[in-house]
Amino acid sequence: MSARTEASAPTAAELLDFVRRSAADKDLIGSIPLDPEGRTWVRLEGPGGSEAWLIAWPPGTGTGWHDHAESFGAFATAAGELKEYSLAVRLPASGWKTLELSEGVDRERELGAGQGRAFGKHHVHEVLNESATGHAVSVHAYYPPLPLIRRFSRSGAVLRLEQVERPEDWQ
Repeated sequence: MSARTEASAPTAAELLDFVRRSAADKDLIGSIPLDPEGRTWVRLEGPGGSEAWLIAWPPGTGTGWHDHAESFGAFATAAGELKEYSLAVRLPASGWKTLELSEGVDRERELGAGQGRAFGKHHVHEVLNESATGHAVSVHAYYPPLPLIRRFSRSGAVLRLEQVERPEDWQ
């Protein structure tokens, strides 16, 4: 596999189109095993060398606060509903452990079946299935393939970098 040039890399709009089309594929969505306790995921072939995942979310599960480092991406809900909490602020790429967030940076959106969104590099968010009874299923795509994920904890206005995960930690 050859490296893609920046000119031929998929755009955020192309990733959003891919996750929406994939989320509408009933056979694909029906193929993921549903675990009653933990999230399950299946790697997909994303467009233009992107990294893509089909994810099933049991009731009450979520990602915790994280970002996707230098990757931009998109996700779409295929079944159920997901809630995304995000920060409308660009964090420094490195050199910090704790940040105090300004007021007004919090964003919240609900993404029901068929809804999706794209996001840029260093997008900090957490995604949750807040349902008490039903699974949610979603499709995610990132480009370039995830070099790392930074995980954060949050207490009020304080965001703390807790862990940096590399691809070998989740693949």
